Amino acid sequence: MQLKMQLNKPLLSGILLGSVIGFSVTSSMNAFALKPTQSLPLTELKKFSEVYARIKKDYVEEVDDKKLITDAISGMLTGLDPHSAYLDEDAFTELRVGTSGEFGGLGIEVGMENNFIKVIAPIDDTPAKKAGLKAGDLIIRLNDKSVKGMSINDAVKVMRGKPGEPLDLLIVRDGKDKPFKVTIVRAVIKVKSVKQRLLGDGYGYLRIASFQSNTTNSVKEALAKLKDENKASLKGLVLDLRNNPGGVLTGAVGVSDIFLSKGNIVYTEGRVADALMRYDATPDDLIDGAPLVVLINQGSASASEIVSGALQDHKRALIVGEKSFGKGSVQTVLPLDEKTAVKLTTARYFTPSGRSIQAKGIEPDIKIESLEFKKSDTEKDKVSALSEADLKGHISNPDETTDKNTDADKKKSTKTEKSKTNADKKDSKSLAEKDYPLYEALNILKSMSFARGMQSKI
Repeated sequence: MQLKMQLNKPLLSGILLGSVIGFSVTSSMNAFALKPTQSLPLTELKKFSEVYARIKKDYVEEVDDKKLITDAISGMLTGLDPHSAYLDEDAFTELRVGTSGEFGGLGIEVGMENNFIKVIAPIDDTPAKKAGLKAGDLIIRLNDKSVKGMSINDAVKVMRGKPGEPLDLLIVRDGKDKPFKVTIVRAVIKVKSVKQRLLGDGYGYLRIASFQSNTTNSVKEALAKLKDENKASLKGLVLDLRNNPGGVLTGAVGVSDIFLSKGNIVYTEGRVADALMRYDATPDDLIDGAPLVVLINQGSASASEIVSGALQDHKRALIVGEKSFGKGSVQTVLPLDEKTAVKLTTARYFTPSGRSIQAKGIEPDIKIESLEFKKSDTEKDKVSALSEADLKGHISNPDETTDKNTDADKKKSTKTEKSKTNADKKDSKSLAEKDYPLYEALNILKSMSFARGMQSKI
């Protein structure tokens, strides 16, 4: 019996969050048997056998047959695309351990680019995130070892280690004049998929760090907590998918379905029947059509792009931020025996409108760069501007009932209002300084909510 596991990840390895989409069992004893219409490429195989024989006979050292065959298989798969790979015993074990949601390592999602390790996304609350690694960073050295020429699996083996052990990474980053070193202490990575909080005035914030098998239920629970804390329905929601490297397909479909009440969510196309999949939304929008803003960046990949693409195509949300990673392919893991397997790209993802995510990503409706907001020295010392109410002897507003108040009450009331306004400004600027894209996303969300309220009055 053959066990097949489909994977929805930019890259799967032991230090990363493995993501099993589903399991299916086929009765085929040999998934790699040629069809009757196919024939073996005898000329190419003859060339392969000649090279094999020459290595066995003339190479400076004797080489084990198993190593030659394993390296040949690995090279054949690696040459196809960045995500297909041969999984030896260690890699296959790491894949299965990684699907549990708890694993040891640095806490980064990585891929290959120009023979170097590229950071797709640091995972929330992990050593890599705390050390300041960013999406797009290139790792060119691990301790004293250059990664150039390493396979992704070999690099992952170096990055894995006992919790508490440090690892030096030499990083190349856009905007930096020269490479710099980052030391990260390995740890057991426990990924909390979903977090939530109120942003004030009835607006919710929902962060999904990765898509796991329980993410859909976690999002439902998070939304219920937001409503309870707000003591009313939400005016709007910011869904933060930045640096979310992907995960379980059913998690992405489930989260999309929470905000959609009908229509297609995602479909896949490939050369074999098993590669054809389609997922549609079911009735009910759990936030009752409230305005929705989705935050993405270049670290948003795979399952994150499925959610963003579905909500964008159905015009259910505004996508805000930077263009996403562009990982729109499906990998299927085909075990060769109990200890080894092949991870093979078998299909592409398509959004409801038929857009392929692959190598294009999701373009945001509103682009917001990850800028850093800082107060200027002049702004810190800025004196509040005068208004009519500050002028001595100003005439009263006829709508006010201040004639019954004493001058002391007036001053107290004015002082309270100013304090409240200053506090609001301080909170607003605090968010801008801490997370500028989120600050802008909240402003956009408030505008959407205001426009919705105006339309309901017309």
